[in-house]
Amino acid sequence: MENHSDSEITPFLSLSAAISYGIASMAMVFINKAILMQYAHSMTLLTLQQLATAMLIHFGRRMGYTKAKALDMATARKLLPISLFYNANVAFALASLKGVNIPMYIAIKRLTPLAVLIAGFFSGKGRPTIQVSLSVILTAAGVIIAALGDFSFDLFGYSMALTSVFFQTMYLVLVEKSGAEDGLSSIEIMFYNSFLSLPFLLFVIIATGEFPNSLALLFAKSNSLYFLVILILSLVMGIVLNFTMFLCTIVNSALTTTIVGVLKGVGSTTLGFVLLGGVEVHTLNVTGLVINTAGGVWYSYAKYQQKKNKPPKLISDLEAHSK
Repeated sequence: MENHSDSEITPFLSLSAAISYGIASMAMVFINKAILMQYAHSMTLLTLQQLATAMLIHFGRRMGYTKAKALDMATARKLLPISLFYNANVAFALASLKGVNIPMYIAIKRLTPLAVLIAGFFSGKGRPTIQVSLSVILTAAGVIIAALGDFSFDLFGYSMALTSVFFQTMYLVLVEKSGAEDGLSSIEIMFYNSFLSLPFLLFVIIATGEFPNSLALLFAKSNSLYFLVILILSLVMGIVLNFTMFLCTIVNSALTTTIVGVLKGVGSTTLGFVLLGGVEVHTLNVTGLVINTAGGVWYSYAKYQQKKNKPPKLISDLEAHSK
């Protein structure tokens, strides 16, 4: 990527990045749940998503559609931890979706903002304001209350989702740090992440025994138009989700990205009650969602007040128009 003159991160860019990530994230949960109901090999699915992302960006750069820089091994070594944490997060998230319904999956994942806040404090980022801290705690409290309304229990699924929260926290903090210090665009981080993921994922699908059975099943199911449609949607939305997530984290912050994930979860949870295996509505669910939403609104107001007293952050012209 060639660096041009700096331009401000405008409120419109910040808002657009956040909304785009929220929509893509919500869609991806349902698409992954739909395809995993047809094709249970989650690690092979993740490998295909990363392969599609790497190939698209590579050919896009070769054909001049993007000015992302070519692969640099020094940068690759710096971003290797991001790639490992990202793939661990997605792998455990996909595994949890096999046994946990969408509303409860989202409820558990909403614990991520609190984890990011704690990680940021211990990594030396500084103590957040009282309003930000209380709003995130309120959001997490809403999650716990909503989760108490779940009368079904899948120990494996819950364990996988909680483990995913840990890895998601780590890679979001690292993405924010790398984007700020190394000046990488969202597209460049996506490419490095996908490229570095492939050797690790190939080893995993072979070591776990998914391959070659998963490939044989993939070809067998290719006769189904429905399966092909949701598979293609999964590959495309995997690219879109990665781009919007990295862009939102660089333009805003890791905590903002997780809060957007919490807020989009309100819509996802509502739809999850009726789509792809609905669950029974309970008073605790509704109460938890109301508290969760209140915490998100409070957080948004607190961050707005913070930004009014800080100088604007700068990014390159290319990054400003990359969305």
